[in-house]
Amino acid sequence: NVLLIYICSSIGWSSSSFFKQKGVVFPHGICSKTNFKLYRLLPKATISSSDPLLVKAARGDVVSRPPAWMMRQAGRYMAVYRKLAEKHPSFRERSETTDLIVEISLQPWKAFRPDGVIIFSDILTPLPAFGVPFDIEEVRGPVIHSPIRSEEGLKALHPIDLDKLHFVGESLRILHQEVGEQAAVLGFVGAPWTIATYIVEGGTTRTYTTIKRMCHTAPHVLKALLSHLTQAITEYIVFQVNSGAHCIQIFDSWGGQLPPNMWEQWSKPYIIEVCFIIVTVSLVLLHSSDMLEACIMKKRCPQTPIVLYINGNGGLLERMKGTGVDVIGLDWTVDMADGRQRLGTGISVQGNVDPAYLFSPLPSLTDEIQRVVKCAGQRGHILNLGHGVLVGTPEEAVAHFFDVARSLKYDIYSEDRPREKSELVV
Repeated sequence: NVLLIYICSSIGWSSSSFFKQKGVVFPHGICSKTNFKLYRLLPKATISSSDPLLVKAARGDVVSRPPAWMMRQAGRYMAVYRKLAEKHPSFRERSETTDLIVEISLQPWKAFRPDGVIIFSDILTPLPAFGVPFDIEEVRGPVIHSPIRSEEGLKALHPIDLDKLHFVGESLRILHQEVGEQAAVLGFVGAPWTIATYIVEGGTTRTYTTIKRMCHTAPHVLKALLSHLTQAITEYIVFQVNSGAHCIQIFDSWGGQLPPNMWEQWSKPYIIEVCFIIVTVSLVLLHSSDMLEACIMKKRCPQTPIVLYINGNGGLLERMKGTGVDVIGLDWTVDMADGRQRLGTGISVQGNVDPAYLFSPLPSLTDEIQRVVKCAGQRGHILNLGHGVLVGTPEEAVAHFFDVARSLKYDIYSEDRPREKSELVV
């Protein structure tokens, strides 16, 4: 089992015979005196050579090259998608109809063969399944006509009805069958804070003033909403994993709009709770003399890597590390070398080529891909953009991105070789 642990301060646990007997692999760089931080510990026995390359990299296993996929890799930059969208102009139809979801999700797979195939969906898709209907308008985007800002509004919420999301489960099962072990099938969710911003603001916003004011004027209502979202999102993740997702990405898209201390209060605890339930195990640690005992209480999806991405996360990296996720996605405003230094070697990273580089001459794009990969090191890196593919991106640039990724080879595969000393064979 994967062990998800709160480590109490001043407990020297890393050399405990209990964990050695269980064959637990400890992330590098975790000190013995840690103050209530959350870690995932993966036993060697769960590692499978048949896992997709992306899953192996997410866990920090030794791989021959960095796996690559792109956020928003299925979408309007592709001519085949635009043609389909003309025939099916409703985004809700495209993202809530099994045949269309599968077709769109596989469009970049058939064209570019990325190492990850992410389901074509939206972070708001599950909202009606727990009591929050929404529309998507052509100009305004998502619109929630009954925002929740009071105790009365909370009454509309109910436990998530996964039957209403059958198209997600069906699509993931088909995608898993289509790509087999050639690529990882990725599911995704919005983080509680990000979903709450839509529900409270009534849609998209540039200022987030309503929900930020609510933090001070109605904190009990916001906490109740976030708690409900946490439970719904947790069940939705388990549903996606059981339907065939190899990996789950949590998008806290608007977490970067919070000051770091506010993110610590209003977003991080709920992400921790999701991971605490999903990953597997709540452990009670008892320190007695020289012995450390653990009581395993619960497990859900012990072998599923979790990625956390926050747009504008430069001020949050160190704080993100304590959430219990396996991978931290870096946006393009963080230098990969700096990100690696700040995060250390005990957690995997994803990213972070600037999407605008795909509009540059191809040799410039090649140089940037190689630079990012070298800075990331030879273990625990998933090559990606630092944000989603931009509308108007040339398809030949996307193809080149994946061609370059496949051409990269790490020089050696020693587990003892430091990540920061990695070399590439191009």
